Amino acid sequence: MIAAKNSEYADSAVGNVTGSNSVNVFLGLGLPWVMASTYMEGKGKIFLTPPGNLAYSVIVFIACSLVAFLILGIRRYTVHGELGGPKTSAYASSAAFVTLWMIYITLSIVKATSGWP
Repeated sequence: MIAAKNSEYADSAVGNVTGSNSVNVFLGLGLPWVMASTYMEGKGKIFLTPPGNLAYSVIVFIACSLVAFLILGIRRYTVHGELGGPKTSAYASSAAFVTLWMIYITLSIVKATSGWP
């Protein structure tokens, strides 16, 4: 919040949020795999990861991230900043970001539980 208030364009705040979320996603994907593979290695067993779900989830995440960056770029051009501006565009951007998050979560869950597509 301090970075958003003290910066003219809130670049550091947006960079902090996107960077933090990316690290959280990749740690959330990688850390459990490392723990499971280390555990199985300690038991002398081979840890097999079924193919498909991880790659699909990462592809959906990257697609949603690109759309989010596009929205931020459009906001910078039209509103002259990523945060703030007119309430209608701020609410529309917030709704778009929440929708992207819901799309990511929904598609990842559907893929993991049903094998689609």
